[in-house]
Amino acid sequence: MRIIIVGLGKLGTTLAEQISNENHDVAVIDTRTKLVEEAVNRFDVLGVVGSGADCEILKEASVDKCDVFISVTNADELNILACLISKKLGARHTIARVRNPEYSRQFGFMRHELGVGMLVNPEYDAAFEISRIIQLPSAMKVETFAKGRVDLAEIALKQTNPLCGHYVRDVSAKFHTDVLICAVIRGETALIPDGDFQLLPGDRVTLAASHSELSGFFKSLGILQKRVRSVMIVGGGKIAYYLGKRMSEIGISVKIIDISAERCRELADLLPKVSIVHADGSDSDVLIEEGLDNMDACVTLTGIDEENIIISMFASNSRVEKVITKVNRPSLVKMMTAIGQESIISPRYIAMGNILSYLRARSNSEGSNVRTMYRIADNMVEAIEFNAAENFGAFGVPLKKLRLKPGILIGCIIRSNKVIFPHGDSTIELRDSVIVIATNQALLDLRDILAD
Repeated sequence: MRIIIVGLGKLGTTLAEQISNENHDVAVIDTRTKLVEEAVNRFDVLGVVGSGADCEILKEASVDKCDVFISVTNADELNILACLISKKLGARHTIARVRNPEYSRQFGFMRHELGVGMLVNPEYDAAFEISRIIQLPSAMKVETFAKGRVDLAEIALKQTNPLCGHYVRDVSAKFHTDVLICAVIRGETALIPDGDFQLLPGDRVTLAASHSELSGFFKSLGILQKRVRSVMIVGGGKIAYYLGKRMSEIGISVKIIDISAERCRELADLLPKVSIVHADGSDSDVLIEEGLDNMDACVTLTGIDEENIIISMFASNSRVEKVITKVNRPSLVKMMTAIGQESIISPRYIAMGNILSYLRARSNSEGSNVRTMYRIADNMVEAIEFNAAENFGAFGVPLKKLRLKPGILIGCIIRSNKVIFPHGDSTIELRDSVIVIATNQALLDLRDILAD
């Protein structure tokens, strides 16, 4: 596909790298010459210097031949305007990053009346992911498929975890639970395990199951944490607003600490059910005074990665059961897992996953469309939900007889609203939803899982 990306900030640069690696024809636009030159040299893309809302600049980037136009500058209004102009000039599909909470109520109007194909709000999406983790606190990360029927949850195996030493083939029978082990991170390597794979202390394991099955499984492992009833959020930005609103709506007590008096006044007006504290959340005395040691969860959302890490470490030492940290730099993510900080959120990578899911769906309009896609296991593994279309060509064949490409696992099949965790005799049928787990492969169609 021909794809244009406007804005070479953190998200735009990450998208340019990933999309060009998937062999799309990519052009980037930014007003900063240095960033455009760097992108051209690093990612083998076409670079154009200028505004993404300038008709002449868009024509220079061949917007009339563009399949998907993506605008992710820091200005919401510019992103919307750029999408509208590009659509008029011939772009087939458009994506705009829109972060202002005031615009969230107008998303439907922008899509249906203005023709913006997708609206991306990294802060809202990050808050939604954090809320899932808070509602299943035994997991490091939680993703949902099939309209909430299937959860993918990541856990870390400590020395005392009963899973240690067991082979994957024995887990369901041993613990009397319908759960599938989809992926394992061992050291710095992500693996799709087979039945002969032995789980060891230090592994980070991604499980697929229904929400109720997961809770029962965690209980049998002795790692089921109590329901979160109180949350302290350090940092009062957009993610804090969305998260505080969502948590208060489901009856969880929320306290937000922010160093800006003006922002605290804004949050107090926007979130009347949330306790807002004007203070320095990086001060340990402040955290103790505000009751950190009595909180069920702590979420660090300041604008500085290092500050979030230090506060999270202090919260863990204060015996807060669930600590969630916002970190954007990939190098710091690896360091955090090494020191035992497990639940890490990166808004940039969450937004990128959502955009890639949209692109995969648009690139395959006649085959088995991508419904949902997440990047799991430190972004080394993809979990993709496909609609099984007529072109699949292997309907009714038992999975044990299918020749799958290496690094592919059929994680789950949803048929007539029934969730099936497959075995060797299971089959894929027309109109099934099929969840595929894959390493190092950009799958566009369900047929791509089959070996040649």
